[in-house]
Amino acid sequence: CRLPSPSKNDDEKGYELDLFCVPKHYEEDLDRVIIPHGLIMDRTERLARDIVRDMGGHHIVALCVLKGGYKFFADLLDYIKALNQNCDKSVPLTVDFIRLKSYCNDQSTNRVKVIGGDELSTLTGKNVLIVEDIVETGRTMETLLSLLSECNPKMVKVVSLLVKRTPRSSGYRPDYMGFEVPDWFLVGYALDYNEYFRDLSHICILNEKAKVKYKV
Repeated sequence: CRLPSPSKNDDEKGYELDLFCVPKHYEEDLDRVIIPHGLIMDRTERLARDIVRDMGGHHIVALCVLKGGYKFFADLLDYIKALNQNCDKSVPLTVDFIRLKSYCNDQSTNRVKVIGGDELSTLTGKNVLIVEDIVETGRTMETLLSLLSECNPKMVKVVSLLVKRTPRSSGYRPDYMGFEVPDWFLVGYALDYNEYFRDLSHICILNEKAKVKYKV
């Protein structure tokens, strides 16, 4: 099935900034809003319902991929907890964290740095739900899944808020997906550019001037 997308084709640029509340210190750094915060929340709630439907009854270790995934992770778990209190099915949850790094400025590198990978052995024999912010080429997630497989978890599922349409894709697709997006550099809702823009509520397109302004 086709993933939800904020635009019909990659030529469309989302929504005008002045339709939404954007922090003043970022107004000159963004081109458009691609996914408004309210739409993110509605889609996240539905993803939570799907996960509880499919995985209800299993004890799950929710593994947050830091740093970009922390906001999606927190909101998704809040919706799952709400469903646990109000549905016939429920998902017992514990949480863990890992950090992956594959970017330098706005360019994805061919190397994936895993921070905290020595602790993955604690996931042996467990049901793991990896919570990621964005899948781009897919190679970062494939690296993590390869590391996890060495630890022999009982089951592994991946949920990603965003999946990019890009010719650089390895073909990997997560088990649960929020939105399919064009191959732009996106920030907001904890997605960053050199640690900036994590405090932006909407997911937005970063403009070229900002890439220079915040370059390290």
